[in-house]
Amino acid sequence: MKTILMRLALVSLLASPVNAQTVPAPATKQPAKPAGPAASSSSLLPAAISAIKEADLKRDLYAMADDSMRGREAGTVDEMRASMWLADQFRAIGVKPKGLDGTYFQWWNMQRTRVSTIASSVTLDGKPLALWTEISPTANLGGDASAQTVFVGDGRDSTIDVKDKIAVVLMQPPTAALRTTTNSYEYRYARAGITATGTALVRRGAAGVIVVADSIADIAYDGVWKIQERGTYDVPGGVPRNAPTAAAAAPPRAPRLTGPPVLFVHRASLGQFRDNGHKVEIHLHLEQFESPSVNVIGVVRGTDPKLRDEYVLFSSHQDHDGVRYAINGDSTWSGADDNASTSVALLAIARAFVKQPAKRSALFVFHGAEERGLLGSRYHAAHPVVPIQNIVAVLNGDMIGRNNPDSAALLGSQPPHRNSPTHPEGWYFRSDHVPYARVGVPAIFFSTNLHPDYHTPRDKPAAINYPKLLHMTKWMYVTGWTVANAAKRPAVDPGFKLER
Repeated sequence: MKTILMRLALVSLLASPVNAQTVPAPATKQPAKPAGPAASSSSLLPAAISAIKEADLKRDLYAMADDSMRGREAGTVDEMRASMWLADQFRAIGVKPKGLDGTYFQWWNMQRTRVSTIASSVTLDGKPLALWTEISPTANLGGDASAQTVFVGDGRDSTIDVKDKIAVVLMQPPTAALRTTTNSYEYRYARAGITATGTALVRRGAAGVIVVADSIADIAYDGVWKIQERGTYDVPGGVPRNAPTAAAAAPPRAPRLTGPPVLFVHRASLGQFRDNGHKVEIHLHLEQFESPSVNVIGVVRGTDPKLRDEYVLFSSHQDHDGVRYAINGDSTWSGADDNASTSVALLAIARAFVKQPAKRSALFVFHGAEERGLLGSRYHAAHPVVPIQNIVAVLNGDMIGRNNPDSAALLGSQPPHRNSPTHPEGWYFRSDHVPYARVGVPAIFFSTNLHPDYHTPRDKPAAINYPKLLHMTKWMYVTGWTVANAAKRPAVDPGFKLER
């Protein structure tokens, strides 16, 4: 991939130059005076920076990531509860609504595709097995299989004929390196092992595969089915998640919705399946439906008659993972760092803009369903509440309250890592700035990066470094303030391409 990304004309806020993908956090006072309305007499920063307070950030984060919010999962009443809470905060701060029909809300539907619990079934010698809790699909695919079982041990004996049979296999430990973040180690281990073990037997012609958990994967059984049953998500009419490839020039293929089923069972279930010749009937059917999500949008109008119809967009997402499987007895995935941290930062930044508006307007957008595939930002980038050409820059944050107190990441700001094309986990492409960059809006991404509590129930308010969150909030604010008062809007790099 080419490393060209859009350059924002930012004030120098860093104590030393950016290197690789990590930068030192900014000092509280800066050598250069930002353009625009009056600055404080005791500081070269805008006077309204005093409205950004650590106590407010901490109070708001404990409220937004409290267990009573139940993890704010997209498409649930819990995401709606958090969205209403944010709108109430906007109202109290004095941010004006910029959603639909004079409200703070931009409603849209996300499309879900999942294995239907009602229409699907699995039987063993005519006896129904409880879908999910006794036997779990492992992919979002429909499919039918009716055949006798053959036990293949660990699956490595290629002389065993599995063609047109249901292969029962002991899951083998994954040989590839596992991701070091997201969910639990046992879950990552189980998913990698299921994929490798099942794929090998499907390639040998099995009509279906039943993978028996080993002792480690068995710990993650609830995690596998509770995440798998949610299915996949998309947003009709949104900006595409990925850029078209060369193959896209050909007529589009229909998505793969069926295939040989690969199922997962508890380790203790081996006795039911070990003998050859059992009759297994598998019928997996997909269902598709729409459910609502919402973007929460407010505005602080600018002061300059010529520039106030241009907007600096501050971006966060209010959703997280909801109530899932328990880790150490806790099943509420609260998402304090991801991304209540940036959400409360935006509230603090809004207080500063209300106290001291800039020349350009400040647009605050909490995107729904980011965790389901950047859905809210993909929708708003395609259906913006202001003309897309009037959005001069997007400042997005995701996870800004953890890790070393003196470091942070700024992605999209300068070469050689403007879109981190070689990052093994595609880090630049995993948050809500990307849909805006894809439609040509200069966009940068603030983060303090991943940590072992990422996408686990351990991501709680007590683990946040609040002095660091205050620092990150002020960094985002002064950067946005500078852009909002600059004589010229940020320019797009000549020949810009997000991906090659």
